Amino acid sequence: MMKIIQRFHSKSTIYALSSGQGKCGVAVIRITGPRAEDALRYIGGFKHLPEPRQVLLKSLRNPTNGDIIDKGLVLWFPGPKSFTGEDSCEFQVHGSVAVINGILNSLNAIPSFRIAEPGEFTKRAFYNGKLNLTEVEGLADLLNATTEIQRKQAFLQSQGFLSKIYCQWKEELSHHLAHLEAIIDFEESEHLSTEEHHVFKNVIELRNKIKKHIFEGRKGEILREGVKTVVLGKPNVGKSSFFNIMCGRPAAIVTPISGTTRDVIQVELDISGYPVLLADTAGLRDHSFDPVETEGMKRAIDQVDNADLVILMMVAQEYSLWIEVNPSASLEDYMKTYLEFLGLERVFSSYKQNKKHIIPVMNKIDLCPNENKDGVLSVSCINGDGIDNFIDCMTLKLKEICGEPTKEHLCMNKARHQKHLEDCLNELDNFQIRTEENIDLVILAEHLRRASNHLGRLVGLTSTDQILDVIFRDFCIGK
Repeated sequence: MMKIIQRFHSKSTIYALSSGQGKCGVAVIRITGPRAEDALRYIGGFKHLPEPRQVLLKSLRNPTNGDIIDKGLVLWFPGPKSFTGEDSCEFQVHGSVAVINGILNSLNAIPSFRIAEPGEFTKRAFYNGKLNLTEVEGLADLLNATTEIQRKQAFLQSQGFLSKIYCQWKEELSHHLAHLEAIIDFEESEHLSTEEHHVFKNVIELRNKIKKHIFEGRKGEILREGVKTVVLGKPNVGKSSFFNIMCGRPAAIVTPISGTTRDVIQVELDISGYPVLLADTAGLRDHSFDPVETEGMKRAIDQVDNADLVILMMVAQEYSLWIEVNPSASLEDYMKTYLEFLGLERVFSSYKQNKKHIIPVMNKIDLCPNENKDGVLSVSCINGDGIDNFIDCMTLKLKEICGEPTKEHLCMNKARHQKHLEDCLNELDNFQIRTEENIDLVILAEHLRRASNHLGRLVGLTSTDQILDVIFRDFCIGK
């Protein structure tokens, strides 16, 4: 994999609590920078540096008055074999507020030491070539992951499996550019046309890979942010009851009165390892003279338009009666009729075009237990029948929406990734168009050079301070 050339030389030594705020069994305090060894001397009492990466139990003292603060574990990581690439050490102490403050105050008393800024440890690791930019972003996502599949995607990205793809593409472009420049320099060669054809063919194949990667990229972004899911239907079909079952608590008010839900209620759920942002919405009907209910319906429609997944709640009895009148009709026909009644024909159109995911659910099967329910996902919010089947069905749908991250297949998951990849693809599109127009090879080479530069920006081989500030500002202090 391509590595960033080390170009960062710290003037200051930084420190921070890395194990999180509040009481805990063990607190980890990290120090990194050119004078990190001073922490070992002033606080750990070391006359000689300890062996690298070996754990030692030491009395840790306040360098101002010599008082013992705590007895803890000490580790020494000389650069460049450390997280930041600089000399680093750690104190692992008892996690009381008093002990932590004692160590931090002692570090503050050492000349040239200062408290770290948010994400500064990781920023130094990036500048020193220990991590590239997509790995940094993966690490940030790993710290914020709340579900198993999110963790898996973030971990694989933090370990470089996504940047490996981008670096490989950049190396391929550099290789093709070198061949093209060789053709320009030796255009008298009798092998000119064969070499040209070989380069053009490989560039177009790479273009198609990048185009496919961009097309699938929405999956990674949805997985990172959470699948926006809306429970939708007419009033009093059991949306809020179903919502409460999914939440495992009475998050929404449920009454027999039609139109009880007036506003959008949203919770974060973990469904089989996938992050779901589940929203309960007001029931939709033709019209209402109640301005509050009207606003609730408007908000429900807004939620549907922005949703990745719609759980379409219907009533089993109503469906059975409709099928009796329309015996040759299908469940999809009923969904179409139902959504038309709700004024959401566009949602069905998006569903047919594979732009919107819908799970149709028939509720209240306890009122018609003898009905044939083959091929229809049916539940009862009264006795819980069918809920397990629904969870299985939803898991499959979430896997379809988000994918399943592996070492061999990771999707881009940030707007920054998409922008650089689209800019790269635009240059390769121009390369293809101008190839067909027999444009000068020098111009074609410039398109390849620009495409390669966009991939370089993607992994951080070239970047601006403004971009770095945006990426690192969401890190906690101590990471």
